[in-house]
Amino acid sequence: MFDTNELVINMGPQHPSTHGVLRVILRLDGEKVVDVDVVIGYLHRGIEKLSENRNWTQIILLTDRMDYVAAATSNVGYCETVEKLMSVEVPRRARYIRTILCELQRIASHCLWVGTHAMDIGAMTVFLYAFRERELILDLFEEFCGARLTYNSMRIGGLPLDIPAGWDKKVLEFCTIMSSKVDEYETLLTHNRIWLERTKGIGVISGLEATGARLVRSGAARIGRAARRAQGRAVRGVRRGGVRRPIGTVGDTYDRYLVRMEEFRQSLRIIRQATEGIPEGPIVGKVPRLIKPPAGETYHAIESPKGELGFFIVSDGKSTNPYRFRVRPPSFCNLQGLRRLVKGHLVADVVALIGSIDIVLGEVDR
Repeated sequence: MFDTNELVINMGPQHPSTHGVLRVILRLDGEKVVDVDVVIGYLHRGIEKLSENRNWTQIILLTDRMDYVAAATSNVGYCETVEKLMSVEVPRRARYIRTILCELQRIASHCLWVGTHAMDIGAMTVFLYAFRERELILDLFEEFCGARLTYNSMRIGGLPLDIPAGWDKKVLEFCTIMSSKVDEYETLLTHNRIWLERTKGIGVISGLEATGARLVRSGAARIGRAARRAQGRAVRGVRRGGVRRPIGTVGDTYDRYLVRMEEFRQSLRIIRQATEGIPEGPIVGKVPRLIKPPAGETYHAIESPKGELGFFIVSDGKSTNPYRFRVRPPSFCNLQGLRRLVKGHLVADVVALIGSIDIVLGEVDR
């Protein structure tokens, strides 16, 4: 055997398969990845520091710009954190509608994920199919709040507007359509020979290695606390139906795909239950016009489409701005696992592995 020299190459920061402005420095032995260094910060937005110089309501708009393909979820996570700090009770109707919007957002995010992930590996058709369904969700969001990407769709204490007349029926119609479309995605991918070769046994990580919320959808073990179950308790009908975190058995790229396919179906079930049980009543709780939470600090987390999204806020009790504002985004935490996943695989597998952890760089470089 001849000795080979290691080669260091850049993947990014403009590579189309890195799902944003990410730089991955690969150390290669031929086509095999010996080591990898992940470089972030090219998209730095300064949202945490900007939020410390905005009032509590203005920050909602900034949270849209983190995970910009799941903006409504970020809105809800932030608003619930402030509500927790202020001990504000959100009306039941608002909680139901929030749940519907969050699960619609989860499906829209997963549509973008499965489309781009499949296209990274070479399956163009799924991308076109998934974006077709995502457009239906964006139409629903546009009817609700007038926007299709960055929504500013929540308010501290509830919602800015009630749902339009007939909107709930359109949501149920969408659920009927989407159920058959998820089956369609699986028909194209789940038993596809090329898809199996590119995902099975690639990036295996055990439950012990994927501790905390890192790679929460590894599938090898039940990881972290069930933040989504806590969300479900806000809606009585969802709690009766039960929310069970999908779990795989191997922890490879294929498992991470299967888990998200199951999440599509669970989200549809939650949306149906919540939509059919929306109660009457107000959509905003008792919140003063000038929001000034009492002195104190709090951390609150929800499960976004990509994992646990947490907000840490400190109030001095005097200012209309937060004293400290920090975000724990799932994309940033999950990206830590990329080095462990990539080592020992081929360069072509790096693209599949980046797609499997479903990152958005706006959230990483918040």
